[in-house]
Amino acid sequence: MESVLSELEGTLVKNPDPFSYFMLVAFEASSIFRFALLLLLWPVIRLLESFGQRDAGLKLMIFVATAGVPISEIEAVARAVLPKFYFDDIDMDAWKVFSSYGKRIVVTKTPRIMVERFVKEHLRADDVIGSELLVNRFGWATGFIKDDFDSISNRIAELLGDEQPSLGLGKKQYSGSLFLHLCKEQSHPPLITTNKKHDHQFVRPLPVIFHDGRLAKRPTPSTALLILLWTPLGILLATIRIAVGLLLPMKAIPRIAPVFGGKVIVKGKPPPPASASNSGVLFVCTHRTLMDPVVLSAVLHRSIPAVTYSISRLTELLSPIPTVRLTRIRDIDAEKIKQQLEKGDLVVCPEGTTCREPFLLRFSKLFAELTDRIVPVALNYRVGFFHATTARGWKALDPIFFFMNPRPIYEVTFLNQLPVEATCSSGKSPHDVANYVQRILAATLGFECTNFTRKDKYRVLAGNDGIVSQTSNAERLEKLVRGFKQVVGTCKPFIH
Repeated sequence: MESVLSELEGTLVKNPDPFSYFMLVAFEASSIFRFALLLLLWPVIRLLESFGQRDAGLKLMIFVATAGVPISEIEAVARAVLPKFYFDDIDMDAWKVFSSYGKRIVVTKTPRIMVERFVKEHLRADDVIGSELLVNRFGWATGFIKDDFDSISNRIAELLGDEQPSLGLGKKQYSGSLFLHLCKEQSHPPLITTNKKHDHQFVRPLPVIFHDGRLAKRPTPSTALLILLWTPLGILLATIRIAVGLLLPMKAIPRIAPVFGGKVIVKGKPPPPASASNSGVLFVCTHRTLMDPVVLSAVLHRSIPAVTYSISRLTELLSPIPTVRLTRIRDIDAEKIKQQLEKGDLVVCPEGTTCREPFLLRFSKLFAELTDRIVPVALNYRVGFFHATTARGWKALDPIFFFMNPRPIYEVTFLNQLPVEATCSSGKSPHDVANYVQRILAATLGFECTNFTRKDKYRVLAGNDGIVSQTSNAERLEKLVRGFKQVVGTCKPFIH
């Protein structure tokens, strides 16, 4: 079987500088203070590189980004955050060559824990060889690596044995001493694929559908500086926007939003309010952020209750619209929705959770069983600095992060009410109706339908089924206090 060895940075991904990925680890696994410290040291790192001490600069990045961080948090960031940014930077020409070989191995000086998930799942590599973080007995990273970078070459030799790889891909000035000399042939970026073999066997990398983290842009030094400078102003602006939204009537919000930098784009014709002769309309929406039903109510100039599955009590308390909390017990939830529709209109997001990428998760069929007055609504949003959703963090902060963006934009597209022949009244199954609504909403937004569910998302990003436990926050606080006590305990000999 023909095999290929490829460097990650500068080859399979275009950017040879891993600085932004360590910035992501610093921000998402630790805090904005570590994020700021690493940015402050960026000139030092560049100075070391200019004097030929690239490895020293990399070690400094590793230390500042990971020292004292629980290894479980670094693993979570590597699983839920980094793959999205790596994927956006893939060099498709290099991937085309890499994917055409039977055995694929990726080599990097970045800690293996940061890249392994992306490399194996999305680039379909068989093995990844990188540096290894040292972890103390409490499960916290020390910031140092095992056996320096020289051990990478030894591990490559151990993995290959007597086999000589067919091809080595990498930037010669960075990786030649690591593995290129072990290969029969060598290729260096930029790669131009003229071999028809590569075109015939080309399969696109596995897309990133689920990802987490608050930063919407790659934190390059310039972007990171903008984020740090904007954050205090963004918090102030978010406070003002939320206060104005709570104080003003719904119909005034779309008009006042541009004054504070926001924008709501409305397409299509919404239905009139429910009357005494008609039961309420069920607005079936795509789910992009927790703000979806609030924005819909603002566009319709009236407060419309929204079905909620698993949001924090604080979010419910601050919500400017009524919420109908479901239990996930089918019969009870169906009765709740029916009762609400008898009173008036209702908003439901049958995906059950948000999705950031241009994909729609599988629609629950429950809504199709309960009414024939279904109006699909395609919702989408655009932000600059911060994502307004999270699976691992504090969900109550989602609206704050949304309003911290300089110019948050929402797009609301009303589709026509489903004709009778497209509903269960005509004999269609609820499953068929739900799939039909999913397809027309996906087509409106230019998205792709999937069979993934809420549980799939949370198992990938958070390692749970996505149900908010009332004790989860207390447990998280207890864990934090316990970890702090452990650190203090290790420091006692030095304090005394």
